Amino acid sequence: MTVSNESASRVMSSPVGTLRLTASPRGLRSIEVVRSGRPSSIATPRGKAGVIVRQAEKELREYFSGRRRRFTVKLDLDGTEFQREAWGAMRRIPFGSTISYGDQARSIGKPKAFRAVGSANGKNPVPIIVPCHRVLASDGSLGGYSLGLPMKRRLLALEGVSVAG
Repeated sequence: MTVSNESASRVMSSPVGTLRLTASPRGLRSIEVVRSGRPSSIATPRGKAGVIVRQAEKELREYFSGRRRRFTVKLDLDGTEFQREAWGAMRRIPFGSTISYGDQARSIGKPKAFRAVGSANGKNPVPIIVPCHRVLASDGSLGGYSLGLPMKRRLLALEGVSVAG
């Protein structure tokens, strides 16, 4: 069986900025914030990767409009076994809820690994869909966020969560 190296990319506007979505035929691989400029016009992605990137865009639009609380798009994430465990734990955090890094570490059976969990969260290639914004410091403050604390605060507000600090 031949595996295609096909990939697809799409740029979309969102309430939290311009996002670039990239997918393989196996699933969504990344969501990146485009820091400068406006969305460029990109041809409609085709093939399996195109279907996945269009589904991701549709689900994100539904999320931002308040009509989606859980993502179903397939993911194709590269990471260590520990990172994949940490990302899996984040996917189980319900919309509008938060947990601490310590809670996340305990949920994967590694209660002392809260710093390593924070590091894994920072390497999450598909923020928003794998909701690292829902993980807070043990004192309830925002903690860190790879896309910046203002973005984390906006995503939490969109879900009806207000946080200190």
